[in-house]
Amino acid sequence: MTDALPKPPSGGNGRLLPPDAGRDRPLFVVAAILVFLACIAALGARGAWLQAQSWTTDLETSLTIQVRPVEGRDADADAVRAAELAAAIEGVEQATARGRDHALALLTPWLGEGNLPDDLPLPLLVDVRTRSGSVIDTATLQAQLDAEGMAARIDDHGRWANAVRRAAGTAQALGLGLLALLAGAAAAVIAFAARASLAARLDVIDALHLCGAEDRFIAGLFQRRFFMLGLKSGVAGAVFAGLVSILVSLGDAPADMAFFLPQWASDPFEFVLLAIAPLLAGITAAISARLAVASDLRGRW
Repeated sequence: MTDALPKPPSGGNGRLLPPDAGRDRPLFVVAAILVFLACIAALGARGAWLQAQSWTTDLETSLTIQVRPVEGRDADADAVRAAELAAAIEGVEQATARGRDHALALLTPWLGEGNLPDDLPLPLLVDVRTRSGSVIDTATLQAQLDAEGMAARIDDHGRWANAVRRAAGTAQALGLGLLALLAGAAAAVIAFAARASLAARLDVIDALHLCGAEDRFIAGLFQRRFFMLGLKSGVAGAVFAGLVSILVSLGDAPADMAFFLPQWASDPFEFVLLAIAPLLAGITAAISARLAVASDLRGRW
């Protein structure tokens, strides 16, 4: 009796659930776009972290002394003297006095060039570079400046470093939140597509069920099919995201947009991220398809 039954076609389970280019192509495009956006969000969060580290390192290894002009005193001489006092403090690597031209250059982006009168008193700056990890005794330095009779104030950039950290944290939270939303959207799209594929093949599913196939076997067919589709779309999306991030990094991005653009740092993180993105896309698609199909099958029988 059993010898009279036809043998299953060669090619394994793929013949039981063959690909459908008409349905798979739009799903492939949508999944690739979602993977692309997820990679861009992850690279953007990474770029925010790297940018914040760079900026906070610059801020934490520098001080600024603001020397205000006082009637009866030479502001340029006070700035030079302030630089000498700062250079003598332990942990200071370099102290440079800046003149009026430097102060005017800092104001030019906001006030325009040539809009300030020549006799307008401007505070002069002293840039102080410190050794990494050094703790500068700013109280002693301030006392020395006061003893010299200067109208000087020290800014350790602490509030600016905190502002950069907050901005980086916000950018990272946005990137990770967007990543979670995209993962949920991808799972929902795959679940919908799996249910649609199941509905289009009910005759095959019914025949398998009559032959004794269990729900988990049928769900496994959809799981394998959608895993491969997610893997392929993940490769396409990850490659495109890598190309876009490289092009953005090579271009001149505005400083105020640095936190929100994907940055390519050429370190292992970027390669690992883009390498595991297709695998994560395939796993997400497989799990979503299996759960959706298993749920529908339980409701059918």
